[in-house]
Amino acid sequence: MTHGGYARPDLLVETDWLEAHLEDANLRIIDCDQYEHFVRAHIKNAVGISEHHYLKGPNYLDDRFNNPLVADPDYIAALMSGMGIDKDTVVVAYDHSGGLYAARMWWVLNHYGHTEVKILNGGWAKWFDEQRAVSIDPTDIVAKTFVPENNPDNVCILDYALEQVGKSDTIFLDVRSDGEWEGSDTTRGNNRAGRIPGAVHLEWLNFIQQDRYRIIKPASELHELFERNGVTPDKQIITY
Repeated sequence: MTHGGYARPDLLVETDWLEAHLEDANLRIIDCDQYEHFVRAHIKNAVGISEHHYLKGPNYLDDRFNNPLVADPDYIAALMSGMGIDKDTVVVAYDHSGGLYAARMWWVLNHYGHTEVKILNGGWAKWFDEQRAVSIDPTDIVAKTFVPENNPDNVCILDYALEQVGKSDTIFLDVRSDGEWEGSDTTRGNNRAGRIPGAVHLEWLNFIQQDRYRIIKPASELHELFERNGVTPDKQIITY
């Protein structure tokens, strides 16, 4: 699980680490892709998310604009409890999308106070290609009790963000696609095209290797990329 040079190496695990811990009683593996992908095949002992993987609530697909940033505490409590997660559970999230949806799961759990969450580097593709244990059967789940604890520190509210625009010690980091940044991509349903004034644009794909496994780039490369764009530790970084 060692990742040299990262400030938080504990947030990533490699496939060999997960294989060695596959039968740990306090481990829950979550397949964060669309549920139909999970049903076709998944990492042994993993559970799938039958709801939309953004975890914004049961009616998200019906009304995207009026749904909250994340589902409410009661909804998340029921979902996580049903997946066998409590305060002592170590969660490993994975997907086949470069960590995009696994990172969303990481954020949601951290938002509700559960910090024992890790992302599988290389995800499903790397695990599958290495011929590690997979299954097509549902995983037996013993329900537990998940108690959400609100963690407001990882959310920037709009009023605070407006106060930070133009400040020299704050960087707004826009990680959306190049098309969204330019205003040419109108497929995401945004009410208006554009970006926050003075924002730095680094599409999230810049942070992962552009190959089949899409693993996180080495810390040295990420450090150089951020520094070149003025995203440095002395600044307050607000991402969107």
